[in-house]
Amino acid sequence: MIDFLKCELLNTIALLFETMIKGVKNSQELVVECLVNLLLATYTLGRRLGFDYDMLDKKLQDKIKTSILEEHHLEKWYGDLSELNQHISNHRK
Repeated sequence: MIDFLKCELLNTIALLFETMIKGVKNSQELVVECLVNLLLATYTLGRRLGFDYDMLDKKLQDKIKTSILEEHHLEKWYGDLSELNQHISNHRK
């Protein structure tokens, strides 16, 4: 299953990049589908490797907070990380 999920990640990334380059008809829907599949594969791969979902969520929030403090470009230029942190915080209640 781990090898399958690794392949799934690579295939989905390839499809995402191909879709973005080609501008395929209905590409917005396919891009969203790819992004969701990446999240799904990443979480389930983590689970298969022995990490529970709560721990992955906690590590993600820690990484976001650290990146905000270190003024990562996504935060500095667009405020994306603060927005993501707020989104995750609101949905964990």
